[in-house]
Amino acid sequence: MKQRLLPALAAAALALVAAQPAQAETLRFGTDPTYPPYEYKLPSGQLVGLDIEIGNSLCAAAHVKCEWVEGSFDGLIAGLQSRKFDAINASLAATASRRAVMDFTTPLYPADIRLVAAKTAHLQPNGTSLAGKRIGVLQGSTQAVFAKQNWATHGVSIVEYQDQNSVYADLLNGRLDGTLVVGAAAQLGFLAKPEGRNFELAGPQIVDPAMLSASSVIGVRKTDAHTLQMLDAAIAQLKQNGTIERLTHKYLDAGASTK
Repeated sequence: MKQRLLPALAAAALALVAAQPAQAETLRFGTDPTYPPYEYKLPSGQLVGLDIEIGNSLCAAAHVKCEWVEGSFDGLIAGLQSRKFDAINASLAATASRRAVMDFTTPLYPADIRLVAAKTAHLQPNGTSLAGKRIGVLQGSTQAVFAKQNWATHGVSIVEYQDQNSVYADLLNGRLDGTLVVGAAAQLGFLAKPEGRNFELAGPQIVDPAMLSASSVIGVRKTDAHTLQMLDAAIAQLKQNGTIERLTHKYLDAGASTK
């Protein structure tokens, strides 16, 4: 997974990072800290997760100060456009509809979209198997778009929630039959916990290039070429020195991949 840059590209990327002003500017990331292992909070209130560590490492590489602005996932695009923060760092998938309103950095890590359902239900991630069922999705996510366009026409009820934890709560109490979610997030946020012991990743990974991006990216306002170039240069540096590969293995290979 480690990517090697051409010498000229690597040199240009590192030169761009080094050319930043001596005084540290602040880079504000918008995120939704309810999606482990990507972004979540410890009981102490500290923000942790793959995207948080990558973001902090990007700021260090670019010699800027990191600031994290929290919000619900479905409100992050509006927050970016209204300048509440400078970039969206929240396990974001690069879709055509999102590209119409923002620019994307180079990819960070791969995604893994899965259906979660009760082990005894024997469900599969397709409209025929899920006909008549209620499937919970994160509002504003690519999973929500995929489910509505591919499953709703088969009689599947798609229910949107502002946070994934509320989806798991309704799955437990029987209001939902399943949820469409990033596999690693389901493993750490639900299946690995005692309450998730009767549930599973049902069926194979969903692969639909037309709807679901293969990689996570950071979103930046279209008019903000400075932030985009700074982030791409820092990403190139972290890929070259192995930081992104190391962090991806740390969070995603532990059995604990975008929205």
